[in-house]
Amino acid sequence: MLLPYPVIDSLTDAQLRVWKQHFAPEADGQRRPAIEEGIWRRTQDPANAEQSGWSEDEHGRRRIVHYRLHYGLDRTQPMERLTLDELYLYVSWLAPAGEIADHRSDLDQWLTDGRWKPTGDPDGSWRRGDLYATITEHTVHPQDERAGRDTPAGFTSIDVTIRSVEYTLTRASRNLPWDVLAGGPRIKEQRGNPTYADDLSGLLDHLPFVVEAGCGTSIEAGVPPLHWLHEVYRVAARQGNDLTQGFKFTMTPACDILVQEMLTDTDRTVDDLVSMFCRLILAEPTAAHRALKALHDAGHAVGPVATHNFDRLFARAGLPEAYMRRYDQRTPHMDFPDDAKALLVIGLHADRRAVQERARERGLKIFFLDTEGVTENGIYKPYPIEGAREGDVVVRSEATPALLHLAALLDTAC
Repeated sequence: MLLPYPVIDSLTDAQLRVWKQHFAPEADGQRRPAIEEGIWRRTQDPANAEQSGWSEDEHGRRRIVHYRLHYGLDRTQPMERLTLDELYLYVSWLAPAGEIADHRSDLDQWLTDGRWKPTGDPDGSWRRGDLYATITEHTVHPQDERAGRDTPAGFTSIDVTIRSVEYTLTRASRNLPWDVLAGGPRIKEQRGNPTYADDLSGLLDHLPFVVEAGCGTSIEAGVPPLHWLHEVYRVAARQGNDLTQGFKFTMTPACDILVQEMLTDTDRTVDDLVSMFCRLILAEPTAAHRALKALHDAGHAVGPVATHNFDRLFARAGLPEAYMRRYDQRTPHMDFPDDAKALLVIGLHADRRAVQERARERGLKIFFLDTEGVTENGIYKPYPIEGAREGDVVVRSEATPALLHLAALLDTAC
């Protein structure tokens, strides 16, 4: 595994402009779009018993996954190419000591099978090309000591870190998944009885509106849905074709296919890890993005788009963005213009960053534009909006036709 690792071998002039304007590290003062990061913490709790396998006799397991992928440009070739420059993957397990011991044996075998070589360093690390792998076992995990958490009787911990050779992570970044863990599991919203409508014509009585967007518009542009990352990082497995049945968490070390794949089939697995970023660079704003831009220019939509996506498609369409996605359970700032009368939520399942909650506090009418499901391999799988309530309006449609129809009703050229 050698770095820089090619993601797109030859960028077109248009893609190069997109990179320089919207993804280069200096392009955004609030975050670095050239870094893709994700955190999952999975614990056994009565609130997630169905997904985690919690019971009075089976509890205490934990799995944490934290990744950071740094992208950049490689100009050593005649044509600039998009590359993965730095990689960091951290997986931590808390489980019965016997399972941790068995997992350690598996890890040693996977390192051998993947042709990783011991470095001889005091940390017992292994190396394969430009990647290091370290394995650390704990009777009591230092992060549990830091937080004052008890370790279940008979449990131990093991951490696996795979990183590029010269990569370092700040203490705050290393602590981030543990700070997220301390926030506890997310409490799901209680769904009420919203009104269903055929189109967004009801918005005409509540202009201007603010937009909050999930991955619905991105999916229409060819970007995979965010739950696709759950499968790439082996966070969970689906329990059935209906997404309302949820996912079964990966809660035993013996089932940690992610680490096995990273150690035994590294290049192919990295191809999977970078595929999301590759797809979003290749994606282009759709007619839905352009319709929103036209509505914004006409004054019908106001303020920044509260986006949970890291694909920059709204910015690339010329719209201001307020980036909502974060991991520390805090609520990011959202600017609601004083004259806003409604919030249009497009393709977003749950109000994880309290945008809708704050809109309700301001008296804004809530409209949802959502198919309430996804179609995969020709099969529609229901996925109802989590927190729609009485007084809200749901239009069950894809974004593009509904927004184009709204623009036509407002006599706005797209």
